[in-house]
Amino acid sequence: MKIYQTEIAAVNDFLVSVVEHNGSYFDAPFHYHPEIELVYIKESHGNRVIGDKIEPFEAGDMVFVGGNLPHVWLNDEIYYKDLPELRAKAIVLYFNSKLLGPAFYNVKEFAHISAFLKKGERGIKVEGRTKELVAKKLEDLLHKTGIEKITGLFELCDMLAHSDELRFITSDGYKTSNLNVETDRVAEIVKYIHANYHTAITLTTISSIANLSPKSFCRMFKKRTNKHFIEYLNEVRISYACNFLLDTDWGISEIAYKCGYKTVPNFNKLFKEETGLSPKAYREKSIRVNVVGG
Repeated sequence: MKIYQTEIAAVNDFLVSVVEHNGSYFDAPFHYHPEIELVYIKESHGNRVIGDKIEPFEAGDMVFVGGNLPHVWLNDEIYYKDLPELRAKAIVLYFNSKLLGPAFYNVKEFAHISAFLKKGERGIKVEGRTKELVAKKLEDLLHKTGIEKITGLFELCDMLAHSDELRFITSDGYKTSNLNVETDRVAEIVKYIHANYHTAITLTTISSIANLSPKSFCRMFKKRTNKHFIEYLNEVRISYACNFLLDTDWGISEIAYKCGYKTVPNFNKLFKEETGLSPKAYREKSIRVNVVGG
């Protein structure tokens, strides 16, 4: 099975993220990434591959996957028939190890969490009462933002680090050095978009960078991100435009051109579709909020 090297953060731009998957089946390929992952299966069954271990999974299965540990969830064949009564549901917590910083691992009070994260490099199955408590915490974190999400992450790690209801998944001494690895094209494309959003990025250009035909690229990008390429490109450009509207005194036309739009009317139209406000109204609303809040 070919394994893909990817980056979750490159696509989602986060340090901590909690997402809920609800589809006909789990469609991610066999892959690994630097982000740490906690997966709780709410519905569906099949087999999961984590490192060198293939095991069945079903509703209620929960595993902790350390950074750069290869993994994939493969639903049983019936799920690929798109039967409406069958769903593949899961809650997944991702966090980037950079969030903690090197000093974290040297703090005595966090030694138990540091030790747990090290164990996570082998993959850990969470069982018993611990699983029930963590599942409830994950459900709560779906609705948290900002500092509450980070606080919740530390509470989860503390809970897991103190549990004796954990078991290793991979074999002792498991290594990834001999795996057949292919760099994830989507992560590379996303990096390119963020670096060049202000320039003219055509489908022909971006598909050639991915070394795919335009049709194959569009199919691959939609499958991996659940968005059309142009849709994602526009989201990135509008995101930068929002920052410029809030943090600079540049005019609307200047911001439009700096974000890769050739005409101001097109920029205004797409901005309103994305945010619900015109660029001018967005800036004015922000000023009013700051005045009231200040």
